[in-house]
Amino acid sequence: MGERLLYEGKAKRVLATGDPDVLLHRYKDEATAFDGRKRGSWRGKGRTNATMSAAMFRYLEEHGVPTHFIEQVDDTTLKTKRLEMLPVEVVVRNVAAGSLAKRLGYEEGTPLRQPVVELYLKNDELGDPLVNRYHLRELGVDDGTLAACEEMGLKVNDTLRPFFEERGITLVDFKIEIGRDTEGNLLLADEISPDTCRFWDRETGERLDKDRFRRDMGGVEEAYAEVLRRVTGEG
Repeated sequence: MGERLLYEGKAKRVLATGDPDVLLHRYKDEATAFDGRKRGSWRGKGRTNATMSAAMFRYLEEHGVPTHFIEQVDDTTLKTKRLEMLPVEVVVRNVAAGSLAKRLGYEEGTPLRQPVVELYLKNDELGDPLVNRYHLRELGVDDGTLAACEEMGLKVNDTLRPFFEERGITLVDFKIEIGRDTEGNLLLADEISPDTCRFWDRETGERLDKDRFRRDMGGVEEAYAEVLRRVTGEG
């Protein structure tokens, strides 16, 4: 049995393979923002997100964070373990930006006293709303699982912040998704890229992420290429 499309999202396609425990994630050049109300594309986006995610998953695995990553198949495709995904998006924030700056009345760029962890319901139709543990208990996610998800988010943060600092990038915030493998282990999934992280140049504060697309700042293709170059040495 060959490849079969299981799911097509905003930024990638997920395909079944001949192995029921293995998936392919094929990243697209397309982008959306504001729950799909804004759409666009730029050359090399899929390659950047796939290649950078592969590098980040390898690095995190080396530092004790289990992930779904198996290998990078080609420029835009990753092979991963098949997981039962949790209905939770974990966001970790180091600097006030975007919705958190509005929520707390902070000026964008204000460093936070300590990392802030937020939980969002993974549901495109509802706009991925911010939720708390009470909501997630109602939806069947137990406290132990949520605690493990938060712990994983903070571990990813502790691992990646110095990695990016060494490359002249401030890791402002990021989103991760988590799933269970066939043995019940929680694994990091989805991607780590300029689509799911806010990256600011440490010296200039220049945005090197999807905010350039969201806010019509221009230079999106160049920003993604610059992050990839700093992370992997590839242009």
